[in-house]
Amino acid sequence: MSGLLIAGTTSDAGKSAVTTGLCRAFARRGLRVAPYKAQNMSNNSLVVSTSSTSEGRPTHAEIGRAQWVQALAAGVAPEPAMNPVLLKPGSDHRSHVVLMGRPAGTVDSGGWVAGRRHLATAAHVAYDDLAARFDIVVAEGAGSPAEINLRDSDYVNMGLARHGRLPTVVVGDIDRGGVFAAMYGTVALLSPEDQALMAGFVVNKFRGDRALLSPGLDALERLTGRRVYGVLPWDPALWLDSEDALDLDGRRAAGAATRRVAVVRLPRISNFTDVDALGLEPALDVVFASGPRDLADADLVVLPGTRSTISDLAWLRARGLDRAILDHAARGRPVLGICGGCQMLGRTIADPDGVEGDVTVVGGLGLLDLTTTFSAEKTLRLCPPTGYEIHHGRIEGETRHGAVTGTMVHGRLEDDDHRAAFLAEALGAGSSVSFPAARAARIDRLAELVEQHLDVDALATLARDGVPSTLPTLPPGGAQ
Repeated sequence: MSGLLIAGTTSDAGKSAVTTGLCRAFARRGLRVAPYKAQNMSNNSLVVSTSSTSEGRPTHAEIGRAQWVQALAAGVAPEPAMNPVLLKPGSDHRSHVVLMGRPAGTVDSGGWVAGRRHLATAAHVAYDDLAARFDIVVAEGAGSPAEINLRDSDYVNMGLARHGRLPTVVVGDIDRGGVFAAMYGTVALLSPEDQALMAGFVVNKFRGDRALLSPGLDALERLTGRRVYGVLPWDPALWLDSEDALDLDGRRAAGAATRRVAVVRLPRISNFTDVDALGLEPALDVVFASGPRDLADADLVVLPGTRSTISDLAWLRARGLDRAILDHAARGRPVLGICGGCQMLGRTIADPDGVEGDVTVVGGLGLLDLTTTFSAEKTLRLCPPTGYEIHHGRIEGETRHGAVTGTMVHGRLEDDDHRAAFLAEALGAGSSVSFPAARAARIDRLAELVEQHLDVDALATLARDGVPSTLPTLPPGGAQ
């Protein structure tokens, strides 16, 4: 069994990008590759098809969007084992659990350690299953492996590495500064047993002359006894479907925009990748909006999905965004609500079973003649060619009134024909890009950067042969 863990000095250091690039690079070498992330904490997910019933009937499952993209890069079908645990934050202290693609209750901060033990077992079983079926598993860590306060219950970083005897490569974002200290400190804070699996480093997002970096890289290798496997350059045009970073910069199209699209930045926003395709359109300037003034000159307002429809609707009202949206609609300008955003546009939202919290009934914005009722049973459904549904709330009524449109389907705007028709009707604007082609081109571009700037062959050998037994232990020996 061959495997590799891609860890990071911090969240958003580039673990997902490196994992995706390696999946494509290894696949190009004829290897059957599986991406894997033991636990995702993200409200960006999608639905995949699987045959998990005892009779082999197709059913649907939910996984993190990043692992879906990584499976796309690897050229294999995405499946729940690639992201066995998905935590979807519903508040600052509670997350909804998706286990092997299906809802599995909640976990809160008070019971963080005890409440996740069964999740660790399931995650390790899923990893072992993938490792038995694929030539190589490229596992992505979460956060930092040096979060020593969480080490006892960790099954995503060094807990996983120990379970699978996985050589671990740490990715550091040099654009943030302090990357050498972060890399050295990551290794030094770990116990000797964990350090024994730390194989080396990858520097990410470097700008400038590579020669200027060499003295630091040489010193890092000398001080840690571990290799730097390469330096990935900064590429502002590179984007992938994000787990949790609300960043539109890499998705913006070149050209003079003639229409402004304001996406309301809800506190528990989910599946905000729904607007990625709009961001690639040269005629559109897509921005996130947090206050009424942000909507004043918008041509189109988008209410995106949310993990907490009722509480985010209360936030909307507290900031006066409800009045701004009503005023926008009253002027005949288009509004698009997606999933939770669609529910907000209706007349009432009822939650008799307390799926989202203590509030049982609340009035919506009243722009659509529909009602929403939450139930414990979750809807997971594929809606070809590109759409999918993930929700607890069932709607009844009309999803269209004048220029106001609602839909419970995520991903529709990724379909070029659907997006072109919507933009023509809503804004009188055309569409000039192919979103699937743009995504494929960026995965290829990422793979090319990985091939050019990382020692892919050495990483493949590392995954096959494991960590050298001669790696030194850094003082002070880390947390036990």
